[in-house]
Amino acid sequence: MQILDINTVKKQLTMPMAISAIEDLLKTQGEHPTWIKTPERLVIPTFEDSNKNTSGSHLSMPSVVFDGDNEYAVVKLVTICPDNPKRNKPTTMATITVSDSKTGEMLAFLDGVYITQVRTAALSGIATKYLANPTSSVVAVIGTGGMAYEQLNAILTVRPNIKQVNLWNRTTETAHHFQEKFKQEYPQWQVDFEVYENIESAIKDADIINLATRATKGLFEAAQIKPDAHINAVGAYQPTMKEVSNSVIEASTSVIIDDAEGGLHEAGDLIQAHDDINSTWTWDQLTGTLNDLVNKKISIDLSQDKGITLFKSVGAASFDAAVALKVAQTAQKEGLGRFVEL
Repeated sequence: MQILDINTVKKQLTMPMAISAIEDLLKTQGEHPTWIKTPERLVIPTFEDSNKNTSGSHLSMPSVVFDGDNEYAVVKLVTICPDNPKRNKPTTMATITVSDSKTGEMLAFLDGVYITQVRTAALSGIATKYLANPTSSVVAVIGTGGMAYEQLNAILTVRPNIKQVNLWNRTTETAHHFQEKFKQEYPQWQVDFEVYENIESAIKDADIINLATRATKGLFEAAQIKPDAHINAVGAYQPTMKEVSNSVIEASTSVIIDDAEGGLHEAGDLIQAHDDINSTWTWDQLTGTLNDLVNKKISIDLSQDKGITLFKSVGAASFDAAVALKVAQTAQKEGLGRFVEL
């Protein structure tokens, strides 16, 4: 078994690689739906009754992937720890195992923190590729925690003409730290940054808006953004959370989700809009999934009058599996990591 720590994973995993791996997976699902098996993840709330720790969650996310020749079982174990930034640790901690389904042999044990960040961002990158105007030049990053770095990297990967990045975070100091760290770690992107003290100013001219927060109510209304803006909403991963207001959801001409089944239980923005008697949006108005976009089952006109487009990401184990498999197979070919006999 190969053991790949976070530094080994970071050396080989690029955003284009992750985007390609997930798009390939979605195409495989389109052609051979039974080849990818992803049961609903198990989610266990943590520290709900604690006065000393902020409540988080533990997730078990299995997936079985057949590529036409070989089949693999990939399992990600995740613990979301909201207090970790105070400990100088990532909010999302994860490990991933890769096994050969034929023999049951464990092939790889990978650090899953960076893979989770990159695969989540890659989903937003794919959504942005299919839903955002090609002429987009301004992106607003709302919520500048650990997940936001790769989110911005993914957006710039598919829309490299972006020149302006507007930042907002509840703690302005965190936004300034994000700016400096991003410049250092992603020097390939020559963009101008501006930190705003209020969301309204950060989003009003943005062509693309990326949300990654733990908000419990909509952060802005439809009238406050451009009529053809594209939104990636990757926070609000529990039914009680909400980043996207009902007015934005109702005004969106296209609402796309990565995992429709998982969204019914975890996409707080959409769940609350559906359940609100004052909202006109319901689940039957969902435009489709990322799978539908990639496999051209639905097509979005990216002209200037396309309207607001919304991508809601909840994640699925199959996406982690696609990226983890790519990393594990590359590491095996190149002899990376540490080999351990079990």
